[in-house]
Amino acid sequence: MDWFTAPDLWLGRLVFQRALAGVYLVAFLAAALQFRALIGSRGMLPVPQHVRFVPFKRAPSLFQLHYSDRFFAGCAWTGAALSAALAAGAGDAVPLGAAMAMWAVLWALYLSIVNVGQTWYSFGWESLLLEAGFLAVFLGNAETGPPVLVLWLLRWVAFRVEFGAGLIKMRGDACWRKLTCLYHHHETQPMPGPLSWFFHHLPKPLHRVECAANHVTQLVVPVLLFAPQPVASYAACAIVATQLWLVLSGNFAWLNWLTITLALPAVDFTPVAGPPPAAASAPPPVWFAVLVCAVTLLVLVLSRHPVRNMVSRRQVMNRSFDSLHLVNTYGAFGTVSRVRDEVVVEGTPDAVPREDGEWREYGFKGKPGDPRRIPRQFAPYHLRLDWLMWFAALSPGYARDWFGPFVERLLEGDRDTLRLIRRNPFPGAPPVYVRARLYRYRFTTWRELRETGAWWHRSLLREYLPPTRLSVVSASGGAGERSESE
Repeated sequence: MDWFTAPDLWLGRLVFQRALAGVYLVAFLAAALQFRALIGSRGMLPVPQHVRFVPFKRAPSLFQLHYSDRFFAGCAWTGAALSAALAAGAGDAVPLGAAMAMWAVLWALYLSIVNVGQTWYSFGWESLLLEAGFLAVFLGNAETGPPVLVLWLLRWVAFRVEFGAGLIKMRGDACWRKLTCLYHHHETQPMPGPLSWFFHHLPKPLHRVECAANHVTQLVVPVLLFAPQPVASYAACAIVATQLWLVLSGNFAWLNWLTITLALPAVDFTPVAGPPPAAASAPPPVWFAVLVCAVTLLVLVLSRHPVRNMVSRRQVMNRSFDSLHLVNTYGAFGTVSRVRDEVVVEGTPDAVPREDGEWREYGFKGKPGDPRRIPRQFAPYHLRLDWLMWFAALSPGYARDWFGPFVERLLEGDRDTLRLIRRNPFPGAPPVYVRARLYRYRFTTWRELRETGAWWHRSLLREYLPPTRLSVVSASGGAGERSESE
């Protein structure tokens, strides 16, 4: 079965597996550290409430069978520990079957989290991690050469990520065709990074070059992933370079790092890899070969959905076509906002809220708030609340399910919720009232930065949420709490 494996590509597999395990580690850490406030038993969108209305077939998950915060935390920390072990090379230190089981457990644990994560886990990079993680199960370990079929499937995923994103841009916002989208993107992207201000102030001709280079990288280069070497390596390196540019210019969780990881198997590492391990040159077990062939056939059959979506004039971004997230469609920034609005959340200890009263602003970790605070770098770590706050500013409809519970927990002084934000202006006791107001933000100019030290300029647009308090109401001989707008 010389056609089945490519022993000379052992280093490419090793680099891919270690990098993917690193991405898994970040994902599980984010889940473990944020879930209580977001989807825990007392979270804004509790898992127990969600699974009552969603059947197992529609969203397979361990937490459909049993849920407690302790059990969820155990699963998330188990996933983090297993990811760290695989990143350190544990998969090559055990038999082939055991290594496959380790990758399968990672995939099943993260699938369980995503399928109950609701709005908080609705991003394309969740499905992308699951799709890549599923293929990693069948990539083997040091006991066998890398399966050629799986290596090609990884290129197929990388192709769909880039080509799908390129198509959605050309079909979507006209500014991509006019090469003007980057006049706005660095300023209006969901979560700017520490260099975004500088990227925004690059000369407009360079922004146009960025746009054109993006089209080439997403619409031409991905096709070359399927070309013979060294062309495929050059194409993969071009994708890596583009993704690193995006890493520098913003915070997109682990999307860029995972795309880089998917491009790596297309790179020919043989000039630096040295001879493959002796075991990698041995014929693979028959059961392994049969399994890989079956999975390849399955992926090809399921690929009809994303292919149909890509050729459709009504192409959609970031959609899963099966509950296991095996083969998905991807895309980003089909439209680019021209202005940036931000929801600013404030509280007051005053018993009667007044416009000129003592209102203190909550500071978020990643999203813009204080105009004098330069954006921070958090990616590949994913600040889920901060990302959803960007959507909340686009339209209250995006925040309908969770913004009210978020405000209620601020009024309660909920510790888990307060851990998600950078600055709690009420360390002693929670506020009496909380309000939210919508501001228009823009990057300052070079002159404004020198004169004021502010990275942002903001101006009030309107009220987003009127002053709201907790009210104790009596019912059936007991008391409960509810949010009440004044």
